[in-house]
Amino acid sequence: MGSRRLDLEKPRYDQSHFWGRFRHFYDVTNPLNGLVTNTELQNAAKLLQQYRSGQEPQGTTDEQVWHAKKLYESAFHPDTGEKQTLIGRMSFQVPGGMFLTGAMLAFYKSVPQAVLWQFINQSFNAVVNYTNRNAKSPISNKQMAVAYTSAATTATAAAILLNNLTKSAPSILQRWVPFVAVAAANCVNIPLMRQQELFDGLLVCDKEGNELGHSKKAAAKAITQVCISRISMAVPTMLLIPVVMEVLERKRFFRVRPWISMPFQALLCGIILTVSVPIGCSWFPQRCSMAVDGLEPELRDSIKRQYEPTIDRVYFNKGL
Repeated sequence: MGSRRLDLEKPRYDQSHFWGRFRHFYDVTNPLNGLVTNTELQNAAKLLQQYRSGQEPQGTTDEQVWHAKKLYESAFHPDTGEKQTLIGRMSFQVPGGMFLTGAMLAFYKSVPQAVLWQFINQSFNAVVNYTNRNAKSPISNKQMAVAYTSAATTATAAAILLNNLTKSAPSILQRWVPFVAVAAANCVNIPLMRQQELFDGLLVCDKEGNELGHSKKAAAKAITQVCISRISMAVPTMLLIPVVMEVLERKRFFRVRPWISMPFQALLCGIILTVSVPIGCSWFPQRCSMAVDGLEPELRDSIKRQYEPTIDRVYFNKGL
């Protein structure tokens, strides 16, 4: 390789604008990453370690290093370096989401079916939220159980309540019930799963990564952005597909083949999620920042005493 070395501590694409973040997360959330074998993942991790120490195999190209980094980031936690469980990875959002969303959209009329699929969906979400947590803010098994139970209860209660309220409403409103239930559950699940950050604060650093302290305001900002991102991922599938199905199910082809509704909706979900997942991840930078003046008074004053005027912003991992 040439004398120029890649900076592996930074993403391949510029994260200061949406398009750069989209290209980064499109790589990381690509569902094909879920087909990569453990051996390939370990080889990718090994190549990155070799490259960082300047001992990569002779003839290694930049593209090979970037490919290894893409595989590594799709499967290993950014804080701990541990390999994530497959169903918790962001690259599993498309196959997992297309099946669950397709089922929720297809089985929305019956209360037992709605409750069942909301419960299964929240179980899946709990795994994803825990897998992609900020690992520098540990959470106990009891707190995880409370978060999971609360989210599942919220989703099922919302589904039951809205199903009852919309019995005489236009059918399109009935089809949108799963989205409202999912959005409500996300607003409960994510904050509870990351409650320790709200209690103790999120670790904030300077631009070079030096630790400065913990901020509850940073935690609130990070969790809010994650909630918005997660809900936005569901908007195209859970709001648009019902409109499409409302039209198609009036056609003779679908009327005589009612069994095709669920797999057809799942297929549509898969196509849309391939794009909506990286879009949802891209609304906000992964490395979030706040002005020092926006922090809690004690932390703000401490940073200003020690570092002003060299530090005017702090940085933190917002999670996914």
